[in-house]
Amino acid sequence: MSYDKVAQAKNGIIIGTKQALKAMRENRVKEVVIAEDADLRVTSKVLTLAEELDVPVCTVDSMKKLGQACGIEVGASAVAIKR
Repeated sequence: MSYDKVAQAKNGIIIGTKQALKAMRENRVKEVVIAEDADLRVTSKVLTLAEELDVPVCTVDSMKKLGQACGIEVGASAVAIKR
């Protein structure tokens, strides 16, 4: 599952939609993980840019669990895994 990917890549992750967008534009991302329960207004830009740049997108069911996999105490709507 993608939570495991995020947890294993602990030092190679970028947390948050704004940071993920920036990293994708700089071609530093190999994959993006999006929480399904996140607000679509927040994640739509990430999904659109990922599609344009041909970056694979994984989805997980919970922002809270995604945040925990990242080692933070709050939920995460998007996480980018670095190349």
